[in-house]
Amino acid sequence: MNEEVDHSRRRLLTAATAGFGAVGVAFAAVPFISSWQPSARAKALGAPVSVDASKLEEGQMLKVVWRGQPVFVVRRSKAVVEQLGNHNDLLADPNSDDSLQPVYIKDSGPARARNPEYWVGLAVCTHLGCSPLGAFEPNNAFQVAGSDLGQNWPGGFYCPCHGSKYDISGRVFKSMPAPKNLTVPSYTFSGDARIVIGTDENPKTA
Repeated sequence: MNEEVDHSRRRLLTAATAGFGAVGVAFAAVPFISSWQPSARAKALGAPVSVDASKLEEGQMLKVVWRGQPVFVVRRSKAVVEQLGNHNDLLADPNSDDSLQPVYIKDSGPARARNPEYWVGLAVCTHLGCSPLGAFEPNNAFQVAGSDLGQNWPGGFYCPCHGSKYDISGRVFKSMPAPKNLTVPSYTFSGDARIVIGTDENPKTA
């Protein structure tokens, strides 16, 4: 299982802390932790994948593989979560009525998460299946894959293939090629920031 951490956009609405590589690098590879990697047989059967998200700082993203699909785990600041409802009028499906996710995710509102601090979703654009990029810093007209996201960008994801944009809860903006919000898989969350993707059962704790 490969895992990647986005160190280039560490700020959401708070100041970035120095020390995690050059600015402008979209993703920085880090060694995976072998204990997170299920066996080949388990992966073939779609076994749940356990992720320790406590290592993420605000504005960082972890990328893991579950059932052969990439999954994003993003740590968001409280300030960003509180602003999620402020741009609903710009979104195609702000309430996720026509999106794929468990009922408990839809019921969580704009956060689309069991724990608002951490967002979990498939890294697969709902247009043609490309993998979006993280562009988490809001209110800046910076370039991502050659596209200017604009001064009113609230932070989120950008698909480099055909330009679809999603907010940081994976909700697609209006007039985008992507027809639906990013899919959220079933998962459980424990108090120590351990996420088990692919199950609705409570993870065992030591």
